[in-house]
Amino acid sequence: MAAKRASNQKAGKEEQEDNAQPFQPSPFWSGVISFGLVSLPVSLFPANRGRPLSLHMVDQDGMPLRRRYFCEKEHRVLENEDLVRGYPIEKDKFVIIHDEDLEAVAPEKSREIDLRRFVPLDDINPVYFERGYYLTPNSGATKPYRLLARSMAQKKRAGVATFVMRGKEYIIAIISEKGLLRAETLRFQDEIRSPADIGLPELEKADRKQVSQMTRAMKSLSTKTLDQDLLRDRETERIFKRIDKKLSAGEDVVQLPEEVEDTPEEEGQVVDLMQVLKQRLQGKDPGASSAEKRAQSKGRGSRKANGSEKKGSENRNSGQKTANKSRSGKSRQKELEALSRNELYQRAQDQSISGRSHMSKQELVDALQKAS
Repeated sequence: MAAKRASNQKAGKEEQEDNAQPFQPSPFWSGVISFGLVSLPVSLFPANRGRPLSLHMVDQDGMPLRRRYFCEKEHRVLENEDLVRGYPIEKDKFVIIHDEDLEAVAPEKSREIDLRRFVPLDDINPVYFERGYYLTPNSGATKPYRLLARSMAQKKRAGVATFVMRGKEYIIAIISEKGLLRAETLRFQDEIRSPADIGLPELEKADRKQVSQMTRAMKSLSTKTLDQDLLRDRETERIFKRIDKKLSAGEDVVQLPEEVEDTPEEEGQVVDLMQVLKQRLQGKDPGASSAEKRAQSKGRGSRKANGSEKKGSENRNSGQKTANKSRSGKSRQKELEALSRNELYQRAQDQSISGRSHMSKQELVDALQKAS
């Protein structure tokens, strides 16, 4: 399986090289850092990748499982529209919170990172850090970006700011590191436990001899730099070895029947984030070359279409009905593909399409297309 994973990665890389339009990542969020008279357009990229190991819940036959909410009072499975949120105030007593309640207190949508204070970097305890992001300069903002990063590094200051992302307001620390700006979302103050909360004893004066002994013990394990090998995920490596062993022996390998196999999602492209950062710091737009190629491709397609139109003009009238039917079918398919699987399932249920409960989203689209 290890060889298979390597082969898949190699094949994916070759496929990317064959494509005329190389994949360019999209920022997680885009906006403006704002303070005083300064306005700096930036984009936000997650600093961490997803875990390589993903285990799914299946039954003994390999059939994927999903979690459902079950009402013990009515003895039935609940759908999404049956669910509401409740805040517990005592046992078996809740205050119901509707979507309208959450919308009423939601922060206003904004594309601004409101930088409120510059504080000493050492004053921000890393225990507050929740998730890291890279801030990259947008087109034309490289010089002020570098100036801000250099100034913050020289003064050993971090910026504390707020911004809204996906309907939620976050507090972030903006930190300058090696010429780059990094953003760390911060936990709120009431989320952090103090040493006293967990019963840690107060600091006492230590014996000099004991301190000397401890220092010698530390010295034997000290290194000048952090060895990245210490940060390897050895547990995941052991699980992958176990998977490879089972696959080689043909043990516990199950496969979905073809008729119920889900349509595979498009695999995510491997993104070299540091290359994106480098290009943006050089004032380049990573997506510009792709846009140019798309425009050229569109131009070639238009010229080809014009040639075909001249060549086939004499047959246009006879094929008009077929063309209209084809366009109608494509429009219908696009409409169906834009729906969620639950919405497609509801339509299939309304039209009494058999076997719908075992169909993937694409199979539901195809079945509804045929039934129309």
